[in-house]
Amino acid sequence: MILSLLLLLQQQPMTSDDVMGLRSLGGFALSPDGQTIAYSVSSWDKSGDNPVRRGHVWLVPSAGGAPKQLTFGDRSESAPRWAPDGKTISFVTARGGAEEKPQIWLLPVDGGEAHVLTHAKDGVETYAWSPDGSRIAYLSADAPSATDETKRKHHDDAIVFEQPTSRTHLWVASVPSGESHEVAHGDFTLSMLAIEGEPQWSPDGTRIAFVASPTGLLRDLRGTAYVATVATSTLDAISPEYRAAPVGLTQPVWSPDGRTLAFTTFPQGKLEGDSIPEPILNDGDIVLYDVASKKSRTMHEANQPATLTQLRWAPDGKSLLFVAADHVYQNVIAFDVASGHYRRLTTDKVIGSMSLNRDGSRVAFSMNTPTSPSDLYVSDLTFASPTRVTTLNPQVASLALGQTEVVTYKNDGLELQGILIKPVGYQPGQRYPLLVEAHGGPTGATLDGFQNNQVWAGRGWAVFMPNPRGSEGFGESFMRANILDLGGGDFRDIMAGVDLLVKRGLADSTRMAFEGWSYGGYMTAWVVGHTGRFKAARMGAGMSDLQSMYGTSEIAGYIGLFEGGRPTAATLAKYREQSPLTYADRVTTPLLILHGASDPRVPPGQSMEMYRALRDQGKPVELVLYPREQHALNEYAHLVDRMQRDSAWISRYTLSKQIQ
Repeated sequence: MILSLLLLLQQQPMTSDDVMGLRSLGGFALSPDGQTIAYSVSSWDKSGDNPVRRGHVWLVPSAGGAPKQLTFGDRSESAPRWAPDGKTISFVTARGGAEEKPQIWLLPVDGGEAHVLTHAKDGVETYAWSPDGSRIAYLSADAPSATDETKRKHHDDAIVFEQPTSRTHLWVASVPSGESHEVAHGDFTLSMLAIEGEPQWSPDGTRIAFVASPTGLLRDLRGTAYVATVATSTLDAISPEYRAAPVGLTQPVWSPDGRTLAFTTFPQGKLEGDSIPEPILNDGDIVLYDVASKKSRTMHEANQPATLTQLRWAPDGKSLLFVAADHVYQNVIAFDVASGHYRRLTTDKVIGSMSLNRDGSRVAFSMNTPTSPSDLYVSDLTFASPTRVTTLNPQVASLALGQTEVVTYKNDGLELQGILIKPVGYQPGQRYPLLVEAHGGPTGATLDGFQNNQVWAGRGWAVFMPNPRGSEGFGESFMRANILDLGGGDFRDIMAGVDLLVKRGLADSTRMAFEGWSYGGYMTAWVVGHTGRFKAARMGAGMSDLQSMYGTSEIAGYIGLFEGGRPTAATLAKYREQSPLTYADRVTTPLLILHGASDPRVPPGQSMEMYRALRDQGKPVELVLYPREQHALNEYAHLVDRMQRDSAWISRYTLSKQIQ
């Protein structure tokens, strides 16, 4: 007891410097014999004038033990994979000059120098070893022609909007010579949007399954699954019935006996001429495709899990494993092929990726908790007693963290959940300033994992992160509940959670602030136009005018999904009704607006419109644009600036003082 009290006294609240000091787990792979994990770890390298995010490959015994750094290049190394014999580790890096493209490199496990395998002119995007280790399949964008390169040098580089400038195709390289040939070429691009985007070799190594998209545009979710025969470079489209109606597909995965391909489908809207269909929000169905008969069966169960990722076959071929959104968690689910039923293998966990060894007896997976960022764990396929094998951020143990609570409440007959971080040193009965943060999406969700918002808890704030209707992981009807109702029920759900925290005596209703990024930014702009209860707000990369958003965003169809279709005489009233800009004259809350200056997802004009509407009324507003940044900020100085501006703005107006 005394030791625990002394430890608490020695712990320091989390700061923005601590956030920037966190190491991040990247891709990883369990060795074929299940004894070792190869993984990548990235962190900020501040040795130069401009800090850069750099990753390297490490090894750690799957039984636990001291990790060992394997690569030390001056450029990042990522995507480690094991050769099937376990004697070589491959990874992707862009070693060489500044113009060098990412290539596959091979490194002997027992020692020796890494050497480059591929020489793809436009670099390698993702890759997979063949079962016998003699070849590697990889995706690479088509290199520009000599004519196109000459035009580019002379600035003769006009771009036809929403037309592909290049396509990504499938190649196979021989090991160890590196000689490559193109296996799948056509009027399509291999889909990096497919879950598990790497090409999938058949168990006998003769064929490769992949998903291709007609355009490669982010807004175009249509996909066709193919099987390529490597020796002849011939293609067979699988499940022809899925070509008649637009669908989104995940990457097909082969059963252990090579007879069946499993994937999930997400139906899209109707095609109208050459238009790109709008998406349809649904949880997706598992499809089992018999390779010999070319027939498929779709498996659908009421109340099935949502957002299926990391699809894997169990070694006996009788079930499929995947990670699914599950309320405020991401759990591993098993799908029984014969019965079509699902069962949870984990409960109340936040699990990311998985990697199985050759015989499927062991699985490595990433997991994070409210007190620890993502680390690696190893288990058998029951997931009953996992072993933690890495501690990437041991410094977190010295930080004073606020207690995390899953808050469950009801509104409009819906059962809702959100994540609450209590202030460090929380005392029951005492009221604290409250920061409410809306997640992105809107089909995202805040999970019960590690939160950078612990910085606010260290400053004495409570932080509430609600999952209103429209969030994933709570069932398909819940996820679709804000269609044609953005800013309606979702807004009421968030406010009901805030009301609960005030009623509980935890939140001080006179000291509350609101913020969010992307859809969370939209919700911020909506909130300040519909209530004055928050003293300050920060809108990050948020939508303000849904009509202009539809016309300029790379996800136009997704916007139309929530508004009844594209802007027409019949739908414009709904677009205006659900646009925060419509209510700008009501705003009284001081609003900070942050946005990447090169954002194609939510173009910066959305923030400019909101800024102009408030500025021209003389209301307290500030707009900050970050050069070179897209939808998420990636540069070190910009990330630091964002945190500092958040703190200064919100504390200035909410607490009438600035917290450093």
